[in-house]
Amino acid sequence: MNQQQAMRYSRQLMLPALDFRGQEALLASKVLLVGMGGLGCAAAPYLVASGVGSITLVDSDTIDHSNLQRQILYREEDIGQSKVQQATESLQALNSDIVINALQQRLTADDLAQLVPQFSLVLDCTDNLSSRNAINAACVNAKVPLVSGAAIRFEGQLASFSMQGDGACYHCLSQLFGEQQLTCMEAGILSPVVGVVGVMQALEAVKILAGVGTPLYGKLQLFDGLTSQWRQFTLAKDPACSVCGGQSN
Repeated sequence: MNQQQAMRYSRQLMLPALDFRGQEALLASKVLLVGMGGLGCAAAPYLVASGVGSITLVDSDTIDHSNLQRQILYREEDIGQSKVQQATESLQALNSDIVINALQQRLTADDLAQLVPQFSLVLDCTDNLSSRNAINAACVNAKVPLVSGAAIRFEGQLASFSMQGDGACYHCLSQLFGEQQLTCMEAGILSPVVGVVGVMQALEAVKILAGVGTPLYGKLQLFDGLTSQWRQFTLAKDPACSVCGGQSN
């Protein structure tokens, strides 16, 4: 860590739990962030500002007028442009020391199998169950930690998975419910709700990468935007899970 970085991250270096050790761990980390919608737009700036050394942004979409209500990295003049390209420009302006890569594509299972082992951690900011399950499977196989978030209407969901074989994976949870048929277009979403969940994803990622605090491993947190209350549930590993059931330390 050079002197300029020490000044930039001085408010984090003051934290005894993080200190130089934790900041250097962040700077050496590589994060894969899949989905640059509302969740990704909320999480990415805090990862970049915190000093995560390298971030790869993945999204195949372009910016639509209706995205501006909650996807705060984009502006009116960006409509029609690539989400990952515009996000990269905005984030690079925030912290030019961070390496930011943009992948404008929809990742297949084979793509994920090749990509995920290259990273320290994955943030799932996608909006559909099939993508979440595919990302989860790749993280299980590569033993790469996963931070998962979701939001619709006034509700949010957050969970972290160590993927070290001793706890639940996302499929242990998702097999309990079917594909969510309603999208934000059909069911609606309150703008700050995705912000709350996305920022919490960033917090979980920083904690895991820096080795501070207690991540939400084995826990599922649900957020009710109407009451501003969180509920936490224990998420147990399913020994019969078709994805992680055979995994062990």
